[in-house]
Amino acid sequence: MNHAREIKVGILAAVCLFLLFFGFNFLKGVNIFSPTNSYHGTFYNLHGLEEQAAVNILGHKVGQVDKISYDFTRDSAFTIDISINRDIVLPQGTRMALVADGLLGGMAIELQLPSNSVSGLTAERSNSDSGLTGEAGLIEKGSFLPTIYVPGLMESVQGELLAHVDEAIRSVDSLVAGLRQQMEGNHLQNTLTNIDRISGDLTDVSSDLKHMMNNQVPTIVNNADKAVANLNTITTDLQNADLAATVARVDTAVDGVNSIIADVRSQDGTLGQLIYNKSLYNHIDATVVSADSLLVDIKANPKRYVQISVFGRKDK
Repeated sequence: MNHAREIKVGILAAVCLFLLFFGFNFLKGVNIFSPTNSYHGTFYNLHGLEEQAAVNILGHKVGQVDKISYDFTRDSAFTIDISINRDIVLPQGTRMALVADGLLGGMAIELQLPSNSVSGLTAERSNSDSGLTGEAGLIEKGSFLPTIYVPGLMESVQGELLAHVDEAIRSVDSLVAGLRQQMEGNHLQNTLTNIDRISGDLTDVSSDLKHMMNNQVPTIVNNADKAVANLNTITTDLQNADLAATVARVDTAVDGVNSIIADVRSQDGTLGQLIYNKSLYNHIDATVVSADSLLVDIKANPKRYVQISVFGRKDK
């Protein structure tokens, strides 16, 4: 009877241990009833990758990260062990990529297969291990896979954003340096002084314009009105004037001038004789020359032509 109770307690403890082991692995995402193959990879930086992280192929979870170990004496200090479903075979050229798992910042492992090996990704396997390794073109289980790191969307956006922010900070820094130089060199104070002077000049100009608008513009407008009235009067006078009689008188005057010009051009008139008769011109010229000689002789010998006697005596 006592042995039966001990057997029952042992069986219950074994069941509890099995349930504890099964539940612990279930919470970790490990299916203990599905056999797996293990592979390894090394990374310089895990970017927050943790154990039990998902292992995906084309976005589908096929395994998990079992263990992360590190040795900081090496360049690629972190070594990770992954396990994937046993019915999945990995062709040569498969890479282990460290990728972002969603937008919350988690990391996962993505097995990147060669493009020509995506089809035929799975294969039916027998229970024997003879067909699992050593086949041409396949990677043996337990092998180290080449690794790469693929930046996530947020990290890429963050990198581009930081580049733009850095450029903006440089621009702001240059602007601040320029403003500081302007302030240290009294350029800003001089500019403000000039602006104040210009503002004062604009105030004076505005005052002058206001004074002119109030005083001079009305006078100018009145004078313009008077000028317009005078022009209207002149226009009226011109309309009322006897333009026909004036034009007739002008025509008469023009006819007289034309008659004088015709007499000048004719050789029968006095002016025509003076212009066209050369002998008359020569006689007049000789007469003028003789008169000039006579005046010169009178000035030289006045007594020859004029007798002057004070006492009634005559010069012999």
